[in-house]
Amino acid sequence: MLDPDIYAHLLDAARAHPPLRAALVQAGPIRIEPPAHPRVADRLFVEVVNQQLSTRAAAAIWARIEAAAAAAASSPRALFEAGDAAMLRACGISGNKVRALQAIVTAETAGLLGPGLAGLPHAERAAILCSIRGVGPWTADMVGIFHFHDPDIWPAGDVAAVGCLHRLTGRDDTGAVAAAFAPYRSILARYLWRIKDTAPVPVDAKAEQDPPRQDLPSRTRHPRGAAKSG
Repeated sequence: MLDPDIYAHLLDAARAHPPLRAALVQAGPIRIEPPAHPRVADRLFVEVVNQQLSTRAAAAIWARIEAAAAAAASSPRALFEAGDAAMLRACGISGNKVRALQAIVTAETAGLLGPGLAGLPHAERAAILCSIRGVGPWTADMVGIFHFHDPDIWPAGDVAAVGCLHRLTGRDDTGAVAAAFAPYRSILARYLWRIKDTAPVPVDAKAEQDPPRQDLPSRTRHPRGAAKSG
């Protein structure tokens, strides 16, 4: 479960925003799951395939990928490494994403995705990841939060986290609001995703105007939906 001192820090930082603090209290200490993938390339494969997809669409494509891998007595990773464009397209992966998957394989082969990434500051790591075709700042943030467990990343490009923070605080400058939660902004983001997915928005917060509509697609992130490309 979440370290009690970190949880106390979040509650203290939220005192200026009672609806947000109430939502954090309602959620309680959350469990920080270990990384779901053994290598950063595996996480990137998932993020790239799921970009711009709803949860249902992403699940359908992954089911086809897993079925194709099983039929070949292989694994999804091996399919991506083999790079059979026709087969991957048949699974529902676009041509651009096929090329992005191959770029990830190439980057790993070149040594860009080695264990040294874990020791880099997020900005330096993100610059390396964003040099790979199909990987943008949002994807680099997700990798930092969920694969490397960097505790202090604010995913400014994430529609769900930013929108939830706006609704709970009434503030448009969500980056400035999140700054008060440093050095645990990644944990704040995890809470905002949890709140959005599982908890009703407090009554006081519902009175706040929703943030302006952004021309961004919904994003998918396991185990939660709603995300942005890149």
